[in-house]
Amino acid sequence: MILTSAAISIFIVSYALIATERVHRVAAALGGVAGMAVIGLVDAESAFFDQHTGIDWNVIFLLFGMMVIVGVLKQTGLFEFLALWAARRSGGHPYRLLVLLVLIGATVAPILDNVTCVLLVAPVTISVCRQLGLPSAPYLISLILASNIGGTATLIGDPPNIIIGSRAGLSFSDFLVHSLPLTVVLLALFVVMARWMFRETFGHQIDVHHVLGDIHPREAITNMRLLVRCLVVLTLVMVAFSLHTLLHLDPSMVAMLGAGATVLVSRSEPEEFLEEVEWGTLAFFMALFVLVGSLVQVGVIGRIGELAAEAFGDQELLAATVLLFGSGIVGAFVDNIPYTTATVPIVQDLVAATGTTGADSPLWWAFVFGADLGGNSTAVAAGANVVVLGIAARAGEPISFWQFTKYGIVTTVATVAAAWLWVYVRYFVL
Repeated sequence: MILTSAAISIFIVSYALIATERVHRVAAALGGVAGMAVIGLVDAESAFFDQHTGIDWNVIFLLFGMMVIVGVLKQTGLFEFLALWAARRSGGHPYRLLVLLVLIGATVAPILDNVTCVLLVAPVTISVCRQLGLPSAPYLISLILASNIGGTATLIGDPPNIIIGSRAGLSFSDFLVHSLPLTVVLLALFVVMARWMFRETFGHQIDVHHVLGDIHPREAITNMRLLVRCLVVLTLVMVAFSLHTLLHLDPSMVAMLGAGATVLVSRSEPEEFLEEVEWGTLAFFMALFVLVGSLVQVGVIGRIGELAAEAFGDQELLAATVLLFGSGIVGAFVDNIPYTTATVPIVQDLVAATGTTGADSPLWWAFVFGADLGGNSTAVAAGANVVVLGIAARAGEPISFWQFTKYGIVTTVATVAAAWLWVYVRYFVL
């Protein structure tokens, strides 16, 4: 009991430091890990090798591989090209620009994944905002929120989907049938909400021709041969992501193979592409995994699962409701990847107590929607959030924890409520 109380206290203190930003989030998370080690909950075995309480290396290497690919792509001028193209297509209308960037993010996220999406699109967003003299924060925050929503659509769109799909036996086509239609509805809802949430940004139209002159987007490409080679590799990576279940390759292996191929075709020096890797972000993720794993180790997560199974029994609608809204609440405090890993056994117990399994169970889809949409709650609730905030900080335009969270909470409440209505009508009425 004392050990459990100590673990919970350390977790709460670490999260409070992250939320208040009194110390750097990496320092706060690593300090929490140090505290768990002092009380004897963390050792090399539990932190580095245990799949339930340790670092999820598949996620870490997926991020690392895609960061390397982005680092090489950056050398071609592709991001500047996309920035100029988006600026001209917007016609100088700030809201139209936001919608355009949101649609790009929401389209890319289901094909790759939401973390890879923001790695590719966030630099474009910063570049176009600088060229048009617009504040980048509203556009980066919108990109995060839209990418997390868009990632709900497919098996590979958001890391929690991969975890849930593996445990529940959900296929790529199952997600297209059950998740994609809701995702389209939620994105339409978000586009309308964004017009209200960021209304102060859309005050006046910008004279694009005066700001950009006669510069054509194609002039931004500095190395066309390298760009073609990198895009070929990226296309193969996208195909491999989509077929990873047939190829029997984890997404992390696909990303690492893609990173290796990109480096080979570019003949880049290590310092050229490694300087683009968000080392602080990777360290933060690793520390979060260990922190949440410590709560798993002392039985906090398991006990919650037991209580949930006893409380709900075969009441699917009640269980689905709690999964949806509970994931949005709990997911605000921990990254949705370790949260999903810890909660999957709980949902398995709940599903086992009902008469439906696999893709026919509304509980699995409620869990998918809750985990993915709950990732929008706070600045540390999902991988995409942490990655973009890291990119923004390195670009000299930092976004604070609360600056993101005040928009994230509103978006989460609206989308989770809409998702609950969808689940209720589709699985319990029709």
